[in-house]
Amino acid sequence: MAQFIEFLGNHLLLSGMWLVALAAIVFYHYRTGSKAIGPAQAVALINRRDAVIVDIREKKEFDNGHIVDSIHIPLAKLKQRLAELKKHTKKPVVVVCKLGQQSGEAAKTLQEAGHVEVYKLSGGLAEWKAQSMPLVYK
Repeated sequence: MAQFIEFLGNHLLLSGMWLVALAAIVFYHYRTGSKAIGPAQAVALINRRDAVIVDIREKKEFDNGHIVDSIHIPLAKLKQRLAELKKHTKKPVVVVCKLGQQSGEAAKTLQEAGHVEVYKLSGGLAEWKAQSMPLVYK
C-alpha cells in the first residue's frame, strides 16, 4: 500500500488522467443507464410478461433479419415516433441494436418518455444470432 501511495505522489499527471477516465466511464454508464439483459432473459420477458421488442437498427439491417414481432424504429427517428410506443408504456420494453452499443441511448429516451421498464439487449442482435435464437427474414 505504501508503494501505491508513493506511485500516486510521484505520478500526479498519470493518476489524474486515470481518475478522469474513470469518471468519464461512470458518467457514460449513468447517462445511458438502463438494465442490460441477455437473449435468454429477453425471451423469458417476451413469453412471461409480453415484452415489446424495439429494433433501432437501420431498415436494411432490419430486413436482413430481426426478432419476431419486433417494432422497427430507427434510432434517428425514435424521438419523432415515440407516439407509436405510447400504448406499451406499462409493458417491459427491450431495445435491440446491432452490437448492443447504441441501445443505451434509445433506452434512456424511452425512459424519459414514460416507459417504466426498459432493458437493452446486451451484445445486440449479434449476441442473439450467436446463441442461435430465431430470426425473421424479409
